[in-house]
Amino acid sequence: MSTDEKQDNTIYKVVVNHEEQYSIWSISRDNAVGWRDAGKSGTKAECLAYIKEVWIDMRPLSLRHKMKVATSKS
Repeated sequence: MSTDEKQDNTIYKVVVNHEEQYSIWSISRDNAVGWRDAGKSGTKAECLAYIKEVWIDMRPLSLRHKMKVATSKS
């Protein structure tokens, strides 16, 4: 059986950082500094579907704020 054919039975969790950037990690992994649970866990496909639904603006939060300030000064 090739690696591609093996079923992924890992349970993942969705994590988010202070810049509102998302990632998935194994549920057993401790969160790194600056990352927190986003409240979703499940299969890889379920977690990625959740991220696709909630992460509508991929720009870092700090960039969005800077752009908003720049626009309001114009």
